[in-house]
Amino acid sequence: MRSITAYFLSVAAVAMFSGSSIACSGENLATQAKLTMEQATAIAQHARPGIVTDKELEREGGGSGLRYSFEVKANGRTYEVGVDAMTGKVLENGPEGKNPD
Repeated sequence: MRSITAYFLSVAAVAMFSGSSIACSGENLATQAKLTMEQATAIAQHARPGIVTDKELEREGGGSGLRYSFEVKANGRTYEVGVDAMTGKVLENGPEGKNPD
């Protein structure tokens, strides 16, 4: 039993620390987006180099109304970067506010 628990804990640790395995909320909206999550991530990381710690696809005012939102850790701070899911335009790129999503 102990080895099974250790195995699952190690798998969870690997998933937590590999940037590509972050779960994405809003996957049900992906068929409506012109850009893929991978394309939007590349745009966000070009706009704000760092480590993506959270990502989602959501309906939100501004732009086309459908955006990818990323939390990016850089220089000891967390930034929010929003990328329009239809055009690829960066809609937001600044320090995360006092009330994060």
